[in-house]
Amino acid sequence: MATSTRWGMTIPLDGVPLAEQGDVCRELEDLGYTDLWSAEGMGTDGFTPLAVAAAVTRDVHLGIAIASAFTRGPALLAQTAATLAATAPGRFTLGIGASSSVLVHEWNDLAFDRPLSRCRDLVRYLRVALTGERVDRAYDTFTVRGARVGVAVEQPPAILLAGLRGRMLELAGAEADGAILNWLSATDVTRVAPIVTGAAGVDRPREVVARILVVPTDDAEVARAIGRRMITAYLNVPVYRAFHEWLGRSEELAPMWTAWAAGERREALAAIPDHVVDALVLHGSPEQVREGMLEHVAHGVTVPVAALLPVPGVDPLQACRDLAPR
Repeated sequence: MATSTRWGMTIPLDGVPLAEQGDVCRELEDLGYTDLWSAEGMGTDGFTPLAVAAAVTRDVHLGIAIASAFTRGPALLAQTAATLAATAPGRFTLGIGASSSVLVHEWNDLAFDRPLSRCRDLVRYLRVALTGERVDRAYDTFTVRGARVGVAVEQPPAILLAGLRGRMLELAGAEADGAILNWLSATDVTRVAPIVTGAAGVDRPREVVARILVVPTDDAEVARAIGRRMITAYLNVPVYRAFHEWLGRSEELAPMWTAWAAGERREALAAIPDHVVDALVLHGSPEQVREGMLEHVAHGVTVPVAALLPVPGVDPLQACRDLAPR
């Protein structure tokens, strides 16, 4: 089995009060985690947990997976990234992505238009803005007039792009510093990662970060019930449905999609095959979960990042201790 010199955990931990997350981050670093990555969706924002972690850790790498390309203006996103990069010199990575129409349009009342072009323009803008240079330019999807980030950043952060399918993954490899992946199995990585790492005309290494869903229990019935709820919540979103159709799961997931569209929620949950849940959501003993994460590495992931799903009666911090690198 392949090994990884980097080993990540998603923060903040679900089930631990936010006021205690600083202590958690210290312990995670002491346990040997090399990376702490935040997310931004239904819970906390993505930057505040990293600021907390930056204040209490020494060497651990910090990343956001992801900040939406739409919900912050370009200059504000550059300011925020520069502030964190200056707070934790050399150990911050900015992950951006289109997100989804649900988060962008339905939750934030913003137009979810031309996501590929928006991400391309944002990567190009951030490359310049994070050097401190004044930007006065009309891009295809937005215009920045005379903005300069007034935070000195000695080492601009790497910029990674979240991608699901072809053109976004190609953009991640060609213009960003790599990609952020989620909602895929270890074997799926073999189809996705080469699109990033094999981008034409690029001879520099690219990172492939994967957020890997983990249910920290060896009770398969409980784990699969939690996994099924997550699958119905996400894979019915159009962009994720299209992703899994592209990956070849149309036949396996069609009964779930049909039942969900008909409003038959219980039937939709029951229609998801066990082997699909097991492939997309790791569970079992800590050793089994660790082996599953290392399978992702063997197939092309450079930074595996566990994303713990809450389990009744399971202490998330103890789960982190159990999953710490060996």
